Amino acid sequence: MAAPGGPGEDPEAFWRSKGVRLLCGVDEAGRGPLAGPVVAAAVILPPGAAFPGLTDSKLLTPAQRQELCRDIRRRALAWAVAEFSPRQIERLGILAASLRAMAQAVAALSLTPELVLVDGRDPLPLALPQQPVVDGDARCPSIAAASVVAKVHRDGLMEACHRQYPQYNFARHKGYATAEHLEALRRWGPCPLHRRTFRGVREWFEGDSRPEDGP
Repeated sequence: MAAPGGPGEDPEAFWRSKGVRLLCGVDEAGRGPLAGPVVAAAVILPPGAAFPGLTDSKLLTPAQRQELCRDIRRRALAWAVAEFSPRQIERLGILAASLRAMAQAVAALSLTPELVLVDGRDPLPLALPQQPVVDGDARCPSIAAASVVAKVHRDGLMEACHRQYPQYNFARHKGYATAEHLEALRRWGPCPLHRRTFRGVREWFEGDSRPEDGP
């Protein structure tokens, strides 16, 4: 299925103009961190519904995301999330794990979408009509909604992880490779939540106790 319009246009508006009602947006959160799961969300919004301020979750404050997430989950026709663990990420690779998580989120919806709009360039391993959309979280309201739901869900998981492993301060950096997180890794080494195939963590399993910065 070919993407309509140029990079600044909204494929969602195009498909809705063609009569598609059950249109699902799907996105993930947590591809880049050194620790924690990757989380995907799928959302079917009511046609014509307005969510003021809705955009790519990375451009929103935590308070804005929380408020929008509550509104999206309350008003959506259907929504679902899926998680892939650090061990699954290690086994599959982060791209395949992300795509499978997104496919699982779509499959978990209480309604079957007529069309799935996927953030990014890659189609999902899913037998449904779908359209990958580059920068979809900035172009399509349904993908933006999914990005918010995925981000809020994952942030909540990482805050729970912080209570289990407070020495890493997961509540602050959510597992990303910040200077604080890398310093905690140097001091404490990895915990079971760390992704052992990511640079900055894998060195610990290769006998190097001084991992380099970055994923």
